[in-house]
Amino acid sequence: MAQDKLKPYQKNGEVFKSSTASRSRRNFLKGVGISGVAVAASSCAARSASAPESAIEENDPEALSKVAITLKVNGEARKMKVQPNAVLLDVLRDDLKLTGTKKGCDHGQCGACNLHVNGKVINSCLSLAVMHDGDDITTIEGLSENGEMSAVQKAFHENDAFQCGYCTAGQMMTADYVIRSDDIPASPEAWREAMSGNICRCGAYKNILSAMQQASKHV
Repeated sequence: MAQDKLKPYQKNGEVFKSSTASRSRRNFLKGVGISGVAVAASSCAARSASAPESAIEENDPEALSKVAITLKVNGEARKMKVQPNAVLLDVLRDDLKLTGTKKGCDHGQCGACNLHVNGKVINSCLSLAVMHDGDDITTIEGLSENGEMSAVQKAFHENDAFQCGYCTAGQMMTADYVIRSDDIPASPEAWREAMSGNICRCGAYKNILSAMQQASKHV
């Protein structure tokens, strides 16, 4: 019987061996291969399910490249991880949800994104967040005093120093700095020059100057 199974046969002049054993061997190897793939897949899935979040972050190129910083925003220390190329404006708006500061030109030419860093006015759209680790930052949300509008905010409201309002946050932050600065003479000409980096497309410049003059009496 065994000899019959191993008996060669001819086809087109070539000799072949037809063997049940050889077919069984092929089936066995196929089965081993499929089983191996299944075991490997289940093993990977188990490792992924049990992997801690920190291990997942380590395998994420973006998470791995983030830098830990602490920003003191409106008097509150905020710890976070940011990309090295993340600008301060985007971190404040997207990560901290402080959306009062606006993105205008995104080139440092309109002043809509202006805020205070360590008491100075900067264009937050041009400044990397990692440069301000440990810095004291004040946004328009922090300009109010004990929940009440600041002198500048009140003056802008009472003098109708805005129309659409998109540039107003940046206008207020710059105006607040200008009227408090000892380096800028308290004159309309000097104030206009100091405010020249803040563009108001609605043309409320006259009322903005009036608001600054009013606010300067209360700071």
